[in-house]
Amino acid sequence: MFNGKTLLITGGTGSFGNAVMERFLHTDIKEIRIFSRDEKKQDDMRKKYKNDKLKFYIGDVRDVSSVKNAMYGVDYIFHAAALKQVPSCEFFPMEAVKTNVEGTENVLTAAIECGIEKVICLSTDKAAYPINAMGISKAMMEKVFVAKSKTVDPNRTLICGTRYGNVMASRGSVIPLFIEQIKNGQPLTVTDPTMTRFLMSLEEAVELVAFAFENAEAGDIMVQKSPASTIGDLAQALKELFEVDNEIKVIGTRHGEKLYETLLTKEEHVVAEDLDGFYRVPADQRDLNYDKYFEEGDHQLSTEDEYNSHNTYRLNVEEVKKKLLELEFVRDELKGWR
Repeated sequence: MFNGKTLLITGGTGSFGNAVMERFLHTDIKEIRIFSRDEKKQDDMRKKYKNDKLKFYIGDVRDVSSVKNAMYGVDYIFHAAALKQVPSCEFFPMEAVKTNVEGTENVLTAAIECGIEKVICLSTDKAAYPINAMGISKAMMEKVFVAKSKTVDPNRTLICGTRYGNVMASRGSVIPLFIEQIKNGQPLTVTDPTMTRFLMSLEEAVELVAFAFENAEAGDIMVQKSPASTIGDLAQALKELFEVDNEIKVIGTRHGEKLYETLLTKEEHVVAEDLDGFYRVPADQRDLNYDKYFEEGDHQLSTEDEYNSHNTYRLNVEEVKKKLLELEFVRDELKGWR
């Protein structure tokens, strides 16, 4: 479906943008446009890949005119640009709103104007029952794209989204931090050893987007089923892989952290379609006829559970080690260590 097509990736210099670009660069795709505000990372990518299919656009999703400049002749968009760090969004919540909410509105408005065929918006488990500014801004982002999907003919521009958990070894995540602490002989700083997190590789996150691209309908949120681990077991697994005995130091939770992460709320689980390794959450198609909200209910909601990192399949330490060894980053670090 990408043969001869042009793909735009917003936030294309990030971990996910790089992974998507690598996935499709050597297919019959015509062109991949990397849109971001970081000229240094763009230059690094240009030098690393040296591929004529790659085109680079400096801009910011906060500026709708710069977004439009990158969209002419584009067929598909993966919207990955976002502020993602929980603590920084806690201290600067309006910056999260400007990028994650208003930026998404700009991308979608421009996409509709330019007649883009498909737009996939990337969200996070933190958008389900959000308790921090990052999660709240991404929850609003989801509301924006679901609402926007209803204003346009899906045969002209289809808008949908994906929601996924923690991507292992992505920039700023805990696995690179633990490995750095191991190499420096420092204690591994664990917020709460019983805290659970979904474990998904970057390749699996890309597979979710590809699956959504082929199967999602307008306004859908697509979710991939993922195993989880406690942070304590994750730290222990890394210690065993690196054959070290660093102390595990419990430091307490940070600003806005949850004990576990949720990929589907109870309300979404009720209506979700189970697609084997994935869930499809269809958009609520009710309109502003408020009578429906008061006269029609659903008894199933009270019996349905949310889908979270506490009740998904829990990996033990050995299984976590096996999962970690699937990551090129971890394998490279182990080679250098040994």
